[in-house]
Amino acid sequence: MTAPIGYFVHHQGRGHAERCAALVNAMSRPVTIFCARDDIFPPLRSGVRVLRIPSLFEPTGAEIYGLDHIPTPQTLHCAPLGWPGIRTAMGAIAGWFAEAAPALIVTDVSVEIAQLARICSIPHVAVLQHGDRSDPGHRAAYEGAAGILAPFHQALAQPDWNWMRGRMFFAPGLGCPGEVPAPSHGGGVLVISGGGGDGFSAAPLGVGARAFPDMRWTTLGHVKRDWHATEPSNLTHLGWVDNVADHIAGADLIVASTGNTTCHQVLAAGKPWIAVPEWRYFDEQVFKARALHAAGAAWHSPALPSSAHAWRQTVEAARRTHDPDRQRSLAGTDGAARAAEWLETLAIRLSPPMQPDNIIPIPATS
Repeated sequence: MTAPIGYFVHHQGRGHAERCAALVNAMSRPVTIFCARDDIFPPLRSGVRVLRIPSLFEPTGAEIYGLDHIPTPQTLHCAPLGWPGIRTAMGAIAGWFAEAAPALIVTDVSVEIAQLARICSIPHVAVLQHGDRSDPGHRAAYEGAAGILAPFHQALAQPDWNWMRGRMFFAPGLGCPGEVPAPSHGGGVLVISGGGGDGFSAAPLGVGARAFPDMRWTTLGHVKRDWHATEPSNLTHLGWVDNVADHIAGADLIVASTGNTTCHQVLAAGKPWIAVPEWRYFDEQVFKARALHAAGAAWHSPALPSSAHAWRQTVEAARRTHDPDRQRSLAGTDGAARAAEWLETLAIRLSPPMQPDNIIPIPATS
């Protein structure tokens, strides 16, 4: 009987669920997905089930808050005491470990569940994200991992990852559509806010649109409205749309944060790109924007420009350094198939015969 695989999915933003679906749909093994939401996944093949667990960081009102004076160990990130939802979630995963005896579990992302798997004697594969991951919690998760899955091109690797490169597998394009619309021009400036945070503020976008009155400015995603923003008529907010890739293909310039899905879509379209990181834990998007800049794939702006002349300088720099061939070379098209093959090979290697010849069983005692 083929051992199943487990998969923990963090339910913030779009990227975690999309790359999980792409990866498990490219495999044939049974898969159990653990997630606090079951409505964020694209269609899943037969043999894949989503088991809803309580959120590990959203309170329900049943928590005991008098225990917060006890420090959190440096090897953990989110482990408050007195939260029954966390106990229920961890108990469900540990119970499944004991019942299903999986070949491994993929953690995307949680250092606590990575360490739970190790404690329960189950190999885990850690999904790697950019950022300052030098803390003891991340180090413990990566040191104990059977493999480390990087859903991006190796040219975007951080220098401080060299110590674990031997266990890393790069899968650019994982969780992103393989086909992108044909690029065109005339769409003006397209601003994309990611789905995992609060989005960009309207005021600096209004400044940018006024600095380029002959260009149409369009925003996708959530934009925080500012009472003092004097937004011009060439700035339009569309909110969330289903055809983001079509808008990217028709744009002349992209201003976007650096989430996984957005990165792939912009790279595949080969558009001039001002990469503006949004706030994320461990400065994930800051480090991703730096990596894109260093690889020649985007112009990194630490924040949205705050004046008209700063906007003009930033736009000029993005256009001057634009290299569409370099961008497309980093996008990747077969990330799911390659990652599935790697994960299957790893699962086989981690599932030796139940009792190898060189193991002498301990005799039962009466």
